[in-house]
Amino acid sequence: MRLKTSLLKEPKHILYISHRELVSCVGWTSADELYSCSDDHHILRWNLLTNDTSVLVRLQDQIYPLDLHWLPKSASGKKQAGADSFALTSTDGKLHLVSKSGRVEKSVEAHRGAVLAGRWNHDGTALITAGEDGQLKIWSKSGMLRSTLAQQGTPVYSVAWAPDSGRVLYTSGRQLVIKPLQPSAKVLQWKAHDGVILKVDWSAVNDLILSGGEDCKYKVWDSYGRLLFSSSAHDYPVTSVAWAPDGELFAMGSFHTLRLCDKTGWSYSLEKPSTGSLFSLAWSADGTQLAGACGNGHVLFAHVVEQRWEWRNFEITLTKRRTMQVRNVLNDAVDVLEFRDRVIKASLAHGHLVVTTSLQCYVYSAKNWNTPLIFDLKEGTVSLIVQAERHFLLVDGAELFVYSYEGRLVSSPKSPGLRMDILNSQSISLSNDTIAIRDTSDERVIFLFEAQTGKAIGDGKPLNHKIEVVFVALDQCGSSNDRRIALIDKNRDLYLTSVRKLGRAHSIHKIGSMVDTMAWNDSANVLCGVQDSRFTVWYYPSVVFVDKDLLPKTIFTRDSSEFSRPPQMVSYEGTQVTVRRVDGSLVCTAVSPYPSLLHEYTGSGRWEDTLRICRFAKVSASFLMFFKEFSSAHQDCIYLIQNKIKSVSTNPSQFHHPIVCVCVCVSCSCMSLRRALELAVKYKTHVDTVLAHRQKFLQDFGKQETNKRFLQYSEGVEVDWEKIQAKIEMEFAMEREKAANASVRSSVSIRR
Repeated sequence: MRLKTSLLKEPKHILYISHRELVSCVGWTSADELYSCSDDHHILRWNLLTNDTSVLVRLQDQIYPLDLHWLPKSASGKKQAGADSFALTSTDGKLHLVSKSGRVEKSVEAHRGAVLAGRWNHDGTALITAGEDGQLKIWSKSGMLRSTLAQQGTPVYSVAWAPDSGRVLYTSGRQLVIKPLQPSAKVLQWKAHDGVILKVDWSAVNDLILSGGEDCKYKVWDSYGRLLFSSSAHDYPVTSVAWAPDGELFAMGSFHTLRLCDKTGWSYSLEKPSTGSLFSLAWSADGTQLAGACGNGHVLFAHVVEQRWEWRNFEITLTKRRTMQVRNVLNDAVDVLEFRDRVIKASLAHGHLVVTTSLQCYVYSAKNWNTPLIFDLKEGTVSLIVQAERHFLLVDGAELFVYSYEGRLVSSPKSPGLRMDILNSQSISLSNDTIAIRDTSDERVIFLFEAQTGKAIGDGKPLNHKIEVVFVALDQCGSSNDRRIALIDKNRDLYLTSVRKLGRAHSIHKIGSMVDTMAWNDSANVLCGVQDSRFTVWYYPSVVFVDKDLLPKTIFTRDSSEFSRPPQMVSYEGTQVTVRRVDGSLVCTAVSPYPSLLHEYTGSGRWEDTLRICRFAKVSASFLMFFKEFSSAHQDCIYLIQNKIKSVSTNPSQFHHPIVCVCVCVSCSCMSLRRALELAVKYKTHVDTVLAHRQKFLQDFGKQETNKRFLQYSEGVEVDWEKIQAKIEMEFAMEREKAANASVRSSVSIRR
């Protein structure tokens, strides 16, 4: 992934309109229209569709703009009255409210000295300004002063609102300060950089903080002030940082430097445009385009290209804004997908590619890349796509829609007060029958909906956890009555609960601690995660609802130092887990296929195959004891096998030929032929049986015998399947006769 950049100083059609001085700030009105402000006192309007530029207004000579921020849309997705306006701060200490047409609606004396920053909160009900005088002031939408939030002795260069608009982040020299709006609430303050901090931003989606300063570094923090990432020192101070709307990416600007980064901090690409210092960066609402205010009078435009999606043997790359390339790595076949409008979001999983543009949604099947299913989207920009096996989910503006892969609208769940625009992949999960959404106002609450109807599950009461939840994930297989949901809370504890039995038979069970990340398998209800520097796989996590003591018997762990810390689980498909390291590199690791096969076989009632897998993989019987469909006859069979093997290993003196025959046959059926040969040689019987199975195995796979022991004992031993079968039947007949005689003697003694 990278940014494709272009510098616009002289427009193509109107050559005499351009900025002649430093450009201080930029802001998007729509996905294709941008406003820019400069020290030449002009505000220009840039139209990317027509490549035209026009002068919106010429400001007074004493007004040198410093910051521009458009009034955001309301949480309902509909624009408020006066939403087509922006706040403009300037060096003369004034705050200006300007309409989209360029009319200055109001100018107020805001600070002594320059007003360095001005930001609307997320619902557009309040504006905060930061001044050279060290004060932070909160204003109403109409420009009336509400309060002075803070006052200090150093200039406040940058300010940002918390996702809930209840706290404010601002700079104080080398320190960052988070101050709640409530007067009695505790203030959080920490040293963040070794130089003066110039820019900050706070993502409403992932709740992470960005900062850049004169120490030439950019850093990522959580909302508690804990450092998550620190870059190496650049050549020049970091003058601008900006989160993308979906919280997955951010951009950093410096002198002749533009960097695109992942939310964890590592860099996707580094561009070196001739811009001078980048004083301001702004993302378009759809997150596909970036604009920068350049110190040399240019306006920088960039769009994201070369995004990649992978699933099984398919690799898809966004080569241009409206073009994708599909590559099948098995045969190197290449298909090119072209779209009418710019690609905004895409997702590839469960054999389908879902692509959304500004107006339409395209659904491709991995079996046919030539004829997509296309349907129109409602108003708004798609900010999130989540896929399940049977359908997919779109977060479009302020609404949520579930569609089938045939393009049919399945449902549209709604919950009062739920902000759909700040949902991300960790706060929402989809399965074939269930939707789980973490509440955006209270992170301890999880709403559960029926995927087919959009109605709340059960009595409509949400799932309440004791502390804030950071990650929710639904398992993907099985019936709706057995649906499970896994949670990671802020203490990094992993919990499992049943979706449709809340408050009755099942409660919330803790199955892990110090868990950084997790993922469900796409074809079996197997859970994996990174737990306290250990890679952990819960082969059958639902056993915790029956007996907690059995859970450790179904867990596999190994060292996870190869993943670094903290890792991010990208996918768990089939037997392969893909993990992204902290440096951005992808690491793949394999998981045993047998538990997934057991889930598949038991789900389809293939009990004979299930038993063979258990014998071959040496799986404990407790793994299967609690499948509802598992009959007592099969349980008895497993216990019989276990008891026979136990008797063989603990009391060899009591061996009879039929018992040896059972053990040899079990070992052969499990393909444990070496163990079978050891038993046959030790008790001098059924060597030909083992050699017969060995020959059949080699013939089936077209191989030659290379094992010295088998070569040694095959000399002089005739393999005849008819004789072998007759011998086995004779031994079992003798054993049945002995058992019958023993029963007769027992009954006679009882009569006496």
